[in-house]
Amino acid sequence: MEILNKKARFDYFILDEIEAGIELVGTEVKSVRKGSVDLKESFILIKNNEAIMLNAYISEYNEGSSFNHDERRSRKLLLHKKEILKLKQRLKEERLALVPLKMYFKGNKVKVLVGVAKGKKNYDKRETIKERDLKRENKLFK
Repeated sequence: MEILNKKARFDYFILDEIEAGIELVGTEVKSVRKGSVDLKESFILIKNNEAIMLNAYISEYNEGSSFNHDERRSRKLLLHKKEILKLKQRLKEERLALVPLKMYFKGNKVKVLVGVAKGKKNYDKRETIKERDLKRENKLFK
């Protein structure tokens, strides 16, 4: 089960990828297992030497009780302190962003693939669309 963030690869150049754990409550894990997740508009901030994923949508678990989770709450990412400090320094120097690329299970644990990204300009996005269309046409004619 993989939940991809296709919009991230369209809007950003991905320079580096880091695997991180994520702190979830029980009903969130069940919703992720069901595939009820949307990472389109989510992003990651570093506050107080902690990596926090904001605006990720994990739908309510239907069979959950009144203790169900909030769908768009902020969630802490589990990284080593050295990794967080290195990322913080790199983001500050190079004006980059952190975006979640995909969420998946590794064993029983939920992992998030975090991309260190640089934003694309509109002409870069048009170029991406053109390349994608050319690939699609080549597949059709083969």
